[in-house]
Amino acid sequence: MCGVVAIVSTQAVNQALYDALTVMQHRGQDAAGIVTWGEDGLRQRRSNGLVRDVFRERHMLQLTGNVGIGHVRYPTAGGVRASEAQPFYVNSPYGICLAHNGNLTNYTELAELLTREDRRHLSTDSDSEVLLNVFAHELHIRANGRPTPEQVFDAVDAVHRRCKGGYAVVALIVGFGIVAFRDPHGIRPLVLGERDSDAGREYMVASESVALDVLQFRHARAVRPGETVFIENGGVLHSRAQRGDVRHTPCIFEYVYFARPDSILDELSVYKSRLRMGEELAGKIVRDFSDHDIEVVIPIPDTSRTAALQVAYHLGLKYREGFIKNRYIGRTFIMPGQEERAQSVRRKLNAIDLEFRGKNVLLVDDSIVRGTTSRQIIKLAREAGARKVYFASAAPPVRYPNVYGIDMPAASELIANGRTVDEVQALIGADRLIYQDLHGLIRSVRHGSSSISEFDTSCFSGEYVTGDVTDDYLQELESRRNDAAKQRYDDRYNGYVSEDDVAAENSDAAVGM
Repeated sequence: MCGVVAIVSTQAVNQALYDALTVMQHRGQDAAGIVTWGEDGLRQRRSNGLVRDVFRERHMLQLTGNVGIGHVRYPTAGGVRASEAQPFYVNSPYGICLAHNGNLTNYTELAELLTREDRRHLSTDSDSEVLLNVFAHELHIRANGRPTPEQVFDAVDAVHRRCKGGYAVVALIVGFGIVAFRDPHGIRPLVLGERDSDAGREYMVASESVALDVLQFRHARAVRPGETVFIENGGVLHSRAQRGDVRHTPCIFEYVYFARPDSILDELSVYKSRLRMGEELAGKIVRDFSDHDIEVVIPIPDTSRTAALQVAYHLGLKYREGFIKNRYIGRTFIMPGQEERAQSVRRKLNAIDLEFRGKNVLLVDDSIVRGTTSRQIIKLAREAGARKVYFASAAPPVRYPNVYGIDMPAASELIANGRTVDEVQALIGADRLIYQDLHGLIRSVRHGSSSISEFDTSCFSGEYVTGDVTDDYLQELESRRNDAAKQRYDDRYNGYVSEDDVAAENSDAAVGM
């Protein structure tokens, strides 16, 4: 999962881009980057690390110009090399910089075609670089001189035909303006904002509406599925909607975990969705655990607080804060390795014995993915003196890989994959485990007068909305992107593993050793 932002302003955008990335830091903690354009030309800064560490005062002073894009990243494809921090750049045509949130499911095929037929060189393993080169190639064969909005729209339409998967993109065409677009299913979020200044209208595009709020942009609307928005440097906005039928299926996991609660995605409130998740979960407990002896409801901070409050309210139970969070530790779900995720839990959370000693507690979390965090937290609760520890998930069992930009590529690393609820319960060490129903989760998110009738629920249901995800693809994806493969990738980059070691390991795997 990543976060993207683009701004066309009447004044310098360096600080605004920095502030936007800071409030979207939860979407990626591995790398950050900003590119700006103005009278001094194209300026960029990108590197591994948190936003506050990547950008120092000297970097900010160099990022001049009134137009720019930014990105925060954690890797779902490629590795964690500094060279894969975004935005990416190609010099033809015009010079284009691009930042991307999502994942291309036909990356391998596209990379081969780009090299063989489009004659374009790829220097990383990132699907974002592939997407950039596809867009650049399609714009190159259409534009003659200054690119027109229609030429830009036609180039993006060609991107939609060639690229499969989930993606939300912002791109800067040097000297001309900003392009923003979403995949035809609208899987990954993208919102459009505007504000007026003394010098004219200013525009902003971002992954979440909270970035607009912080910079006092009005939340105009969501960028529609398959829509392209082209904002000229002078502040003139053009857009083209997706042609033909639109099947809008946004990712439901955004509402469960990733997005900030104060964001509005596709005109749906994340906070209200989580409130309703708590109501639905309380109903599930009443139906399936009516004779419970729960004494207190305790959230696992921070994303489950909203749901846990509603669970306690509807069950008529006490709500207590039983864990204190160290806010200087990153989100454990998006940490790169299983060992690091496990070690970080105790550094991140500390139990308040007073709230656990001698009590039957219900711990509420937003979801259970690998189970590492859940197991460690239940252990903490028992060590703090809890008599019984029940565990409730505001989301259904995560049993299938997510291939559209969330780092759940390996089915073997998902604790609920191929297991019953009772088996997961035993593995995490809970006295009882309660999961949300999928239809309850959908009801929670689809509130009000929303026109959205379905969501991408692939990690829960195994149904992939793009229709191109095969068993062979999932097996290949798992072999490339499980935790062990990522560690080998990073060790190889850092010089800990030689090319010969990698070749020998691959040979051993091929003969079943």
